[in-house]
Amino acid sequence: MNSGLIKPDGTPLVARQAARPVARYLRDTKSGVIASRIAPLTRHEEDVRRSWERAAGLAMDLIQNSGRLKGATDQVLADTVGVGLTLSPQPDLQPLGWSGEEETAFIRTVKKRWRRYWNSASEVSMNGKLTGPQLVDIGLRWHIAYGEATGVFDFFDAATRRRYGVTTGTKLRLVPPHRLVQDTNAPAGLFQGVQHDENGRVMSYRFRTGPAGLERAEDFPAFDSEGRPLVMHIFDPMDSEDVRGISLLAPAFRKHIQAEMLDDATLQMAILQTVFAITLTSEAPSQDAFEALEALREAGEGGKTIAAEYMGYLGAQLDRAADSRVSVGADPQVSHLGPGEDLSLKTANVPGKDFLPFSGSLARDMARTIGITYGGLTMDHTQSTYSSVRMENASIWSVVMRRRERIAAPMCQMTYEQWLDEEIGEGRIPFKGGYAAFLAQRGSVVGANWQGPAKPTADDYKSARAATERLGNGTSSIAIETGDLGTDPDSLFEERQREHRRYVDAGMASPYAAREDAPVIQTEPLP
Repeated sequence: MNSGLIKPDGTPLVARQAARPVARYLRDTKSGVIASRIAPLTRHEEDVRRSWERAAGLAMDLIQNSGRLKGATDQVLADTVGVGLTLSPQPDLQPLGWSGEEETAFIRTVKKRWRRYWNSASEVSMNGKLTGPQLVDIGLRWHIAYGEATGVFDFFDAATRRRYGVTTGTKLRLVPPHRLVQDTNAPAGLFQGVQHDENGRVMSYRFRTGPAGLERAEDFPAFDSEGRPLVMHIFDPMDSEDVRGISLLAPAFRKHIQAEMLDDATLQMAILQTVFAITLTSEAPSQDAFEALEALREAGEGGKTIAAEYMGYLGAQLDRAADSRVSVGADPQVSHLGPGEDLSLKTANVPGKDFLPFSGSLARDMARTIGITYGGLTMDHTQSTYSSVRMENASIWSVVMRRRERIAAPMCQMTYEQWLDEEIGEGRIPFKGGYAAFLAQRGSVVGANWQGPAKPTADDYKSARAATERLGNGTSSIAIETGDLGTDPDSLFEERQREHRRYVDAGMASPYAAREDAPVIQTEPLP
């Protein structure tokens, strides 16, 4: 815009409008750091399909060749399931007219028979090699490496059971996720080996079966004619349209490989500096000194005399030095140094002061991705305090519980439902009203909770005091507190009752007897 003013040279003075600041997303800096990062928007299921095999291969390679990642995987198993999840049946039998005593007896029978089945490799697994807890461990490892756990349910008929000497027919065969093919035909509803109907519901899975070299693709129906699942496919989706999972390590591949490169480079530099850290300082003349002596010889008789005397002196020094020995190796030794020589040892300058903070940052990135604490990944507790440990455990415990409920418990629950259906159907577990009554209320009967290991604490005494306070002021219950301890409340009650009666019958003071100073909780009858 012309302001009406002119410059000294006579040209018009044009007013320049200042750029107006704009508030918006992705407003870049002058360096263009946002513009330099290309990030196209694509469907997440398509990203998973394109990256699945590469991510799975990298994850398995890193886990198999890293003690830290192998230990982190074991830590995930220990945090999530411990030695195994414990069944706590939660059937709703009131609609069938069951009394409280009948329901308690039914639950007790189910627990006993399930424990026997779940811990028997010949009963629970197709190949007769893996117990139930081992199957769950493998599923969790697959969840980390592949992002999913897959398996197929099968059933042994009476003749096959007699052949193997087993009682039950329900069997689970875990199938490695990489055997679930990557075949995709979107118009036909097939995506990464999973067949869908017009509503997006799963109809079948296509696995590669058979021995190595003779594999063939085979479709397995997702459900039988009565709606019972025949294929186990468990993963934690990120998007509502996801069909398959992807390795948990995929977001941290770059950081972990960088950490390995940092460790290798630091180690190599330290070795080199250690090898060349021994220096020998000598007053022996250099090449320039010898050239100067040659110039003296050419300067006349006086120069020749001086050069000859110095060469004699130098020769004596060299002869003496020739008798000494400096050896660096498997048998290092220093016998004697020549005149004017000084042997010094240098310390390695790596790792530097920035190594540990940077290495710790990379380790925290990996720990957060896997879902364990920094201390659990690195076993480094040098900077830990009581408060930091409590906060670390508190922040990770919800992640552990979520993984237990979303990944580990469904594996147990699916097997439990199939097994309980068979037990009642074949009459090994009595059910009021028979199998027809069970089928009518199957969803209510098979309900269950799965107890895992106890919540970690930084101070057991303080945690116990806190639990007592919560029970005393009515903000908690025995079931909630025993759940945090990884204990089934019904089993705890029956064990305490059994031991109490044993003490009383023996005429001994029971440790479970009511104390006189115990608080009395007043209750009012329900309306």
